[in-house]
Amino acid sequence: MSSQTRRDFLVSASSAVVLAALGSEAQAADLAPAAGLVTPIPAAFAASHEVKALPFDPAKLDGISEKLIRSHWENNYAGSVKALNAVKLKLTSFLDDANLPAFIYNDLKREHLLRTGSVVLHELYFGNLGGAGKADAALQKALTEAFGSVEIWEKEFRRLGAGLGGGSGWVVLGYNLHTGLLENYWQWDHAHAPTATLPVLVLDMYEHSYQMDYGAAATTYVDAFFRNIHWETVSARLERALKARAIWQVAGVR
Repeated sequence: MSSQTRRDFLVSASSAVVLAALGSEAQAADLAPAAGLVTPIPAAFAASHEVKALPFDPAKLDGISEKLIRSHWENNYAGSVKALNAVKLKLTSFLDDANLPAFIYNDLKREHLLRTGSVVLHELYFGNLGGAGKADAALQKALTEAFGSVEIWEKEFRRLGAGLGGGSGWVVLGYNLHTGLLENYWQWDHAHAPTATLPVLVLDMYEHSYQMDYGAAATTYVDAFFRNIHWETVSARLERALKARAIWQVAGVR
């Protein structure tokens, strides 16, 4: 068993233990009084995350099988949604426990961070799949201004993916609201997102995203990913990020 396979097994097993210990999400209302919270539970503590449907037909991707996509969606993404809800339930129950050591609460907050990152990144990843073609003129112009050319952007993006092959992590084209830069980022373990950055294009490089189809041939999976990018979504994300940058500047961030 590879180190990554062992890691996935341990994460899945620990999630199962937490879920079993907490039971259903219906326990949230019972936990609220014990945590000193009113009912309904405030949004920051509510275990209200729901699994989102795939925004494309998984049988129609080019070079990424329906079997892999459905496994990825059902087991990895949906598993993270369930685990995130379980963690938030536990945080709610622990919040008003004066005898709980702070480091134990912080351990759960770390898991909260990881699970939130996993849920968000998976939803963005699936959201930018299901297309074909190429980037539109506006997006190509933005990439050229940022990287020198679309080809240089793609070269670096692919290189980051290749470097994560056989391991775990994400490659993200992101727009930084603070610096105003469009850059490629290496992200590991769902928690290494650069501050003030909005993801524009997200590539999952965990083994579960390609091993079933490609084994250890991670770069061949990256080739398939590029054939299935929904460029309209990427362009829309960048457009929203640019608008958010304008608001960020008006807000007087110094």
